[in-house]
Amino acid sequence: QVQLVESGGGLVQAGGSLRLSCAASGRTFSMYTMGWFRQAPGKEREFVASISTWSGVFIYYADSVEGRFTISRDNTKNTVYLQMNSLKPEDTAVYYCAADSGRAQAMRNKNTLDYWGKGTLVTVSS
Repeated sequence: QVQLVESGGGLVQAGGSLRLSCAASGRTFSMYTMGWFRQAPGKEREFVASISTWSGVFIYYADSVEGRFTISRDNTKNTVYLQMNSLKPEDTAVYYCAADSGRAQAMRNKNTLDYWGKGTLVTVSS
């Protein structure tokens, strides 16, 4: 069983930055593909980024965040991060962390993932 707890959300002005963290329980963190998703009010949840197991060699981003967001992982701290720069009002959403035993490339298209966090709210004002 893996528990995921997100933190780092808040209110920021357009053009600003935030760093989200997701702390995972358990001793097998490095064996999971990790990812970030988001859900804006009135919209479906969407893929943001994913990072492969162990050293995180394989990384994938949604087109909407490519070049602005950076996902990374620290296996010594059982934590995955999402650095968000040049934030836009349309980035406003609840951001969720996810862990899965599948491949990072496949995470964006999977209907179900192994574990989810409860989310952290990011609000970007114009």
